[in-house]
Amino acid sequence: MTLSGLAPAKINLFLHVGAVAGDGYHPLASLVAFADVGDGVSVTRAERLSLTVAGPFGGALEGEGDNLILRGLRALGEAAGIGAPPVAVALDKQLPIAAGLGGGSADAGTAIRLAAQLLELDLDEAALEAVAGVVGADGPMCLRARPAWATGRGDDLRDEPRLPPLHAVLLNPGLPSPTGAVYRAYDDAPAGGADHPDAPSDWSPIAVIDWLAAQRNDLEVPALGVTPGIGAALAAMRTAPGCRLTRMSGSGATVFGLFDDAAAAEGAALALQRPGWWVRSCLLGNPASG
Repeated sequence: MTLSGLAPAKINLFLHVGAVAGDGYHPLASLVAFADVGDGVSVTRAERLSLTVAGPFGGALEGEGDNLILRGLRALGEAAGIGAPPVAVALDKQLPIAAGLGGGSADAGTAIRLAAQLLELDLDEAALEAVAGVVGADGPMCLRARPAWATGRGDDLRDEPRLPPLHAVLLNPGLPSPTGAVYRAYDDAPAGGADHPDAPSDWSPIAVIDWLAAQRNDLEVPALGVTPGIGAALAAMRTAPGCRLTRMSGSGATVFGLFDDAAAAEGAALALQRPGWWVRSCLLGNPASG
């Protein structure tokens, strides 16, 4: 028996970041949504735990002895008291690496959920989220894969069911933006704060986009210092026909643009094609509900 699912791209619609705390973590505030594009994950019963990787970005993961999927599944087995789960995982890597899309955490979260279902493990949602936390602060939110406010380290989550579907284009300029390097650059000149804005009074798509325009991504400036090529992606998205808002997601290098409807997003995605660029039109919201 095989179970399959989408590990959706995570988008930080805004990201407010405070100075590093004594525990080494940065407090933050964010509103997170998930796209209807991402990596494919399949889990099959097997004699032992294994992982195979394919897809256009799979080569970058070759030779990884302990990536986030395996780490998460070992933690799942430990929580369930069964040792390493006897499953074979196949990952179809469609998302760029080090792209600010939470790809590794999403892959792990999806694999954890599918393996728990396949093996009929007696673990509730809180236990699964605790397992997902092993892969990092993004783990629990990527296991949920639904719109949420994130505060603290990013793992203090509050669902936001009022967020409407938002038509978007994702653009990665084919350049990695390593999270650690971006945060170190931020620490050299911290210029933000983990302020949590009041929620929009109007949750219509146009009003939400206008509200988001008043927010920011505090990692954008340091990410531009680490990976200057992000600037070209931001500039191209800003001039795309019909784009209402442009912002970098997470620690980069992917940027997103928000549009009024699917036709506008699809047209912009076509206009933004460049050699070496990864461009996708998508719908942001709660792909797991579909």
